[in-house]
Amino acid sequence: MEVFSYFWDCFYTMNPHFGFSKSEHLCGDTRISRLFTQGESFIVYPLRVVYILTNNMEEEDVSVLISVPKKRFKRAVKRNRLKRLIREAYRHNKHQLIESVSSQGKKIHLSFNYVSDELMDFETINKKMQLALDKLIKKIVEA
Repeated sequence: MEVFSYFWDCFYTMNPHFGFSKSEHLCGDTRISRLFTQGESFIVYPLRVVYILTNNMEEEDVSVLISVPKKRFKRAVKRNRLKRLIREAYRHNKHQLIESVSSQGKKIHLSFNYVSDELMDFETINKKMQLALDKLIKKIVEA
């Protein structure tokens, strides 16, 4: 058990970008409502991405919210699985976004909403997440 613990300690100290800590989660009713009322959005099917640039220096560079609607998936098991897959895909690809946002000195609130009626596998979600993050980076650079 100690070897396993040592492995993860080394992994996260060498690669801090691969974690998804609580501080990176978008929390708070005012921040979330502001994101959905004033934010801009685009769709990379099956993900709808909503984002807003902020100037609050106390927060992380990128704050993320992931949601799967109950209207499309009645069973919590399916919703939780999709959220887990989206979270994992974001976690693997977020380093590009964090580097571009921090290099420009900006901060961003971000939401990934699953809009498909069908369950998709990790490979598909991961490819779409890469496309969504690339498109988001281009939009941030233009702004």
